[in-house]
Amino acid sequence: MLRARLQHVLWLGGGSGAGKSTVARRIAARHGLHVYATDDVMPDHARRSTPGDSPRLAEFMAMDMDERWVNRSPAVMLETFHWFRGESFHLIVEDLLRLPREPRVIVEGFRLLPRLVEPLLAAPGQAVWLVPTPDFRRAAFESRGSLWHIAGRTSDPHRALRNLLARDEMFTRRLHEQTRRLTLTAIEVDTTTTEDDLTRRVTEAFGL
Repeated sequence: MLRARLQHVLWLGGGSGAGKSTVARRIAARHGLHVYATDDVMPDHARRSTPGDSPRLAEFMAMDMDERWVNRSPAVMLETFHWFRGESFHLIVEDLLRLPREPRVIVEGFRLLPRLVEPLLAAPGQAVWLVPTPDFRRAAFESRGSLWHIAGRTSDPHRALRNLLARDEMFTRRLHEQTRRLTLTAIEVDTTTTEDDLTRRVTEAFGL
């Protein structure tokens, strides 16, 4: 049973720019955990996917940058983005099952949709989602210098950025709604939240 085979795994999901990677690395360093970052394996998962199991990914890969980020509404971008629909999530599970059970694993990334993670939990305390406010998300991207990373490669960067930020806000709301419905733990992250405070709250939620 997958729940038993993954009971050594801690899941840290949430919206883009919420601080998942930073918090995961800090917790891992403090408690001797192995970090599995889902962003890092996206190129590998894209290669391992097929049009049959990831049709939205195939459509996305065939688009140019304007088709992806400028010419569609944020709502359409949300509904058709492959990772937001859970495509290739099974490859995350396959990877985790190949890892040794010691040290324990903390897996992080926006691809950890509550509806897909919940059936894999031996206990609710294995999973936490970070829910950033729009102001926090924009400030986080600006501080990293990545605010225009995608939008700047389109013919209309300002429109693309508005679309991206609106799409990400809708996605974050959806994550929050799913965690409430499934009675899973979500932590709001706003501009007053420090890394130390967020790391402490996530550590406590995991029971470490």
